[in-house]
Amino acid sequence: MTELPIARVLPDVKQALNHSASAVLIAEPGAGKTTETPLALLDEPWLKGLKILMLEPRRLAARSAAVYMAGRLGEKAGETVGYRMRLDTRSGPKTRIEVVTEGVLTRMLQSDPGLEGVGLIIFDEFHERSLHADLGLALALEAQSVLRDDLRLLVMSATLDGERVAGLLGGAPVITCPGRTFPVETVYVAAGRELAPEKAAANAVRRALGEQPGDVLVFLPGEREIHRLRRELETGPLPAGTDVYPLYGQLRQEEQLAAVAPAAAGRRKVVLATSIAETSLTIQGVRGVVDTGLRRTQVFSPRTGMPRLVTLPVSRASADQRRGRAGRTAPGVCYRLWSEEEHARLKDASEPEIREADLAELALELAVWGVRDAAELRWLDAPPAAPLAQAGELLRRLGALDAAGGATPHGRRMAALGTHPRMAHMLLRAAELGAAPLACRLAALLQERDLLRGPAAAGAGSDLTLRAEALLRRDAAGWAAGGEDTAPLRAAERTARRLEAQLRAAAGDLPPQKRQEDPALSGLLLSFAYPDRIGQRRGEGAFLLSGGRGAAMNEGQPLARSPYVVAVAVDDQGTQSRIQLAAAVSEADLLEHHAGELREVREVYWDRQTASVRARRRVLLGELVLKEATHEQPTAEETSRALLEAISGERLEVLPWDKATTQLRERMAFMARHVPDWPDMSPEALLSGMEEWLLPYLDGMRSLRDLQRVPLRQALEGRLDWQQRQRLDREAPTHLTVPSGSRVPVDYSDPEAPVLAVRLQEMFGQQDTPRLAEGRVPVVLHLLSPARRPVQVTSDLASFWASAYFEIKKDLKGRYPKHYWPDDPTEAVATSRVKPRL
Repeated sequence: MTELPIARVLPDVKQALNHSASAVLIAEPGAGKTTETPLALLDEPWLKGLKILMLEPRRLAARSAAVYMAGRLGEKAGETVGYRMRLDTRSGPKTRIEVVTEGVLTRMLQSDPGLEGVGLIIFDEFHERSLHADLGLALALEAQSVLRDDLRLLVMSATLDGERVAGLLGGAPVITCPGRTFPVETVYVAAGRELAPEKAAANAVRRALGEQPGDVLVFLPGEREIHRLRRELETGPLPAGTDVYPLYGQLRQEEQLAAVAPAAAGRRKVVLATSIAETSLTIQGVRGVVDTGLRRTQVFSPRTGMPRLVTLPVSRASADQRRGRAGRTAPGVCYRLWSEEEHARLKDASEPEIREADLAELALELAVWGVRDAAELRWLDAPPAAPLAQAGELLRRLGALDAAGGATPHGRRMAALGTHPRMAHMLLRAAELGAAPLACRLAALLQERDLLRGPAAAGAGSDLTLRAEALLRRDAAGWAAGGEDTAPLRAAERTARRLEAQLRAAAGDLPPQKRQEDPALSGLLLSFAYPDRIGQRRGEGAFLLSGGRGAAMNEGQPLARSPYVVAVAVDDQGTQSRIQLAAAVSEADLLEHHAGELREVREVYWDRQTASVRARRRVLLGELVLKEATHEQPTAEETSRALLEAISGERLEVLPWDKATTQLRERMAFMARHVPDWPDMSPEALLSGMEEWLLPYLDGMRSLRDLQRVPLRQALEGRLDWQQRQRLDREAPTHLTVPSGSRVPVDYSDPEAPVLAVRLQEMFGQQDTPRLAEGRVPVVLHLLSPARRPVQVTSDLASFWASAYFEIKKDLKGRYPKHYWPDDPTEAVATSRVKPRL
């Protein structure tokens, strides 16, 4: 057997782990790190009597690595080398190397934080930065520092900032190993973006088969695209002897193994894969790679608390990983369905899942571990605060956390199930109701958003209950009829059975499941998983969700007219969420089975329709009003306070503001602006102080009509003491007496510049501008013609008399020749008539 590149650095790895508790191994694709490193370390003295746990991010890679290593020892998996994943274990008492998937490692750490009997944990393909890998490393570091200083940790990756990880591990040594890859030519097919993805990929596959020997590996974002491309390839000619295999996570084990096995003699194969084939797996015989450059991932939205499934461009690091698949065993070609310019704009690396994902599962695991603050652990990237806080709120609502943030017994049972907390809570509640099999099927249907899209879900629209019925009908009829249309249903049924086994393992014997085949229970069961997405109809297709957000579904389907639904798949883009999958639920079920979450609230409020104070009792589920009664009478105190809220909402405008009262408020505001230690009379101050100055006058009132009887002037004057009232009349009088003897009202609507509008002739003899507020503020004189039309605005009367008056006099004398227009206005007699009486 040809020596793999990893063999040259294995002595360095052994040396590092002999002298250090941790190490980092950076080995390029093809180096052999996954299968050679654990075997090489097995006989190290510090591992005597202890086993190696190796974490693999993907089930297929874990199983393949274990089977390959066991074969190297001349054994079958389950002897010296085994694997452990949920509901699929090949491990025995003699097992020394155990390859585990991420969720299994978390469960092992939670059940035995000291990991007795384990000497080394290997984190393989750590560059994928999955949520469970980050969590597993954080928990392992805690166990190492607190409980097991002899526990070794080895982080392995193909592309990773090794020094950064080494720093997290306390300055661990970094070993680097080149890979064994053959030259790979890169061909950019820019036209791939102009066609439908399956057509562009089909063209590239045919080109690869025509130009290159060997097999072809195609990278697609998801299962839906794999099936579309498979149909596209089957409709057109492929070279004779070519077989097409799908490869994705939900595929049956035997089909996955067929996809990665070498092609039969004389035949070629095309493997249509998701990113499952990006790392760890070597598919023998691949000489051509067709890369769509897309990946599908869930991105969590802190704005709404909802995750959404999105299709994104891959990073340059991922594109290079995919490209390298063509050069693992011989020279090859990679066909990229994008341009070189687009490639230059790709991100260097994908965002770690911990920054984008729903953190509910992480938050629950931390609580079970006993951590109240994530900062207590060491992270390569700490969980973002806002999504983590929202996850904690959801867990409290599901009954998984207590008020202090600790895990409840129910929360521990949820964590033991190893599935998302929403699904775990639904499964446990369903088991109590005798409906666990239906709940498992519902959970399976939600594993992939569009699982039953197409012929299997014809006419189902957004209704998940109809999908559950289709699954139950097919299960009852048997699967012998088969056919491609049943493939998604088969996948859902396999997942459901796996969930049932997990539930039995975590919860023990289930009570009799008497209601397992009643799809009408779907909405109720889903309401346990999504208590924040129970929707109340408020129009055709429009719903208010219990979490407070609005959502809508396409009109015209029966579900859109349901009084209540549970929105289980929601696209939160835009101002209003779009409901993609939902199920109807009855009000009676909500009242009965969510009784512990209901709040009864008595409200006294201002009813705008009747313009009066009313009282009501409401039964609330989140933000939804399930029941309401309005026959009660509010108390006098409740009525007065409701009136204050109504007045505040209308910004005081509902009060009886006559001309005199309005002027009083403006005079008081004027004084507050210019005189120290004067009460603030701004609208904001009046609103905030209503309890003090207005509340005493609201006794016995309850409607808008009653408010018109409020003695508003008296209430405002009540804010001033006797001296302030005297001062107000003196420094901000309602009227000023002008030289003609007339009392002219002052306009205080602008507190910076009070206005006196007076006929010019009535100001003759006045030398200077009148002043207010202890002489601080001159009035703005609006000087009027005899017909009371403005002729001049000034706040400097002396300057006006000395200059502008004479120009204005000429004009006025021409228009009003009978009136008195003296040459010296400062010495003339003021008059309110045509001419003064001498």
